[in-house]
Amino acid sequence: MKFATGVLLLLATPTWHAVAAEEGFVPLFDGKTLNGWLYVFKKETRCGYTVENGAIVALPEGHGNLFTVNEYGNFILRFEFRMEPGANNGIGIRAPLTGDVAYTGMEIQILDHDHEKYRGWLQPWQRHGSIYGVVPAKTGALKPAGEWNEEEIVADGSRIVVRLNGQVIVDADLNDVKDPDILAKHPGLKRARGHIGLLGHGSRVEFRNLRIKELP
Repeated sequence: MKFATGVLLLLATPTWHAVAAEEGFVPLFDGKTLNGWLYVFKKETRCGYTVENGAIVALPEGHGNLFTVNEYGNFILRFEFRMEPGANNGIGIRAPLTGDVAYTGMEIQILDHDHEKYRGWLQPWQRHGSIYGVVPAKTGALKPAGEWNEEEIVADGSRIVVRLNGQVIVDADLNDVKDPDILAKHPGLKRARGHIGLLGHGSRVEFRNLRIKELP
């Protein structure tokens, strides 16, 4: 996906109305507005995100990506999400605002991979929690569509860890990726810093309690 033809600055200097309970974490979302986020879109595309009942909602009739105004390098990102059946989205990390983030940055898959429409063709590196196109995630931790899941993404240098509902489903060292074809397709693996993004794919997905702790 490439949504670099338009950028809507929702607020450059966010004001938070709540403090995250965990030590060192700060909220990325105030539960009421999209302050502190950038919407990157095609000119013909309607806004793909809104706020409902304390959650950021990716709308099925909209597209485009929603990025944090700020950039992050090493961090722990925690959030909750809920999907409609068959939903597809993604979390961009160390992402630029241009190009397809799955390649120019990194995309951690958000996918109802157990849905029947994916049976028989889905690749392991497309399953929920995978570093898209690079590292496949373990299965078995994802709750059924319609239920809230808790996820944690740790980016610490070359190490990427994804925990889903308390289970580690990815623990990867990007330095171990040696396949020249993968490295050529995914220059974003070498990025040290970038935006956090919600990467829309035309499905309804809700996100809440997004918070982040920066690491040295």
